[in-house]
Amino acid sequence: MRVVAAPDKFRGTATAAEVAAAVGRAARAAGWRCDEIPVADGGDGLLDVLGGPNRTSVVTGPLGDPVEAGWRYERGTAVIEMARASGLLLAGGPEGNDPIAADTHGTGELIQTAVEAGATRVIVGLGGSATTDGGLGALRALYPHQRLRAVELLVACDVRTRFLDAAEVFGPQKGASRAQVRLLTNRLARLADVYREDHGVDVRDLPGAGAAGGLAGGLAAIGAQLLDGFALVADELELDQAVEGADLVVTGEGFLDDASFEGKVVGGVAELAADLGVPVVAVVGEEVDLDSVHAAVRECGIAEVVSLVERFGRERAMSDTVGCVEQVVADVLAARS
Repeated sequence: MRVVAAPDKFRGTATAAEVAAAVGRAARAAGWRCDEIPVADGGDGLLDVLGGPNRTSVVTGPLGDPVEAGWRYERGTAVIEMARASGLLLAGGPEGNDPIAADTHGTGELIQTAVEAGATRVIVGLGGSATTDGGLGALRALYPHQRLRAVELLVACDVRTRFLDAAEVFGPQKGASRAQVRLLTNRLARLADVYREDHGVDVRDLPGAGAAGGLAGGLAAIGAQLLDGFALVADELELDQAVEGADLVVTGEGFLDDASFEGKVVGGVAELAADLGVPVVAVVGEEVDLDSVHAAVRECGIAEVVSLVERFGRERAMSDTVGCVEQVVADVLAARS
């Protein structure tokens, strides 16, 4: 019997690799084989599941201070997480951030560093940003943009937010007041006009263009492809080949809600496994909005959802996430053996 462990991170308590390893331990103890394939949806965690950083560069942080940003380069492909150059944590969280001044210049510098190192294919993961600058800072760092014509620039989007909605949807999480959200939205509208005039690309209705405060739209204006983050990761890791012929897939993430089925890992894994006729069990930290989640679970064919908070209580689920996952999977496999 073979199980595939394909979880996302449980934000703040366990990495995707740690969760996958817990599934693997439970599987081996039960006499099952296990393929451990930690995955991501294009947000923070992307770099780690695609091999982890093997280079470090000093770039401009979101508020202008220098930061050390890890990234990966291998055989002509670079993998970058914008959060490591322009992330909210680097700005001190929403309390320390200046949502008006924060920009993506450092992300542009990181892309340029990768190109100068010889990368002809650059994967940029979005998520965890401090910024709502529409990618203007990154584009300024990458000027002149003609140098990117020979580069395949792939942007892994973890949301489908539109460009002009970026401030309204995510600005408050980055410390923006209502007045600042309005200012940022007006700034994005002007920038969309500039991108259309200068680059011939209308980013207003481009799905996912609002990701990372509009960085996705800015990069799209200069030729980047905006891709579903989970689909990109699944392709890179050849997840379909691992799932084909398996007896079970175990996936999971910290919260299960409507967003889990809109480009996130749990929904993506369930859809892929359903196409291949393999049952899926989702282990999650917590279920939110149970009625709508259960409808989505039935629709995508997930066989079972186990909430760690419901089963073990919040304190243990948060303090011993990996141990809880291992115990749940042991019980699931015992029932299926």
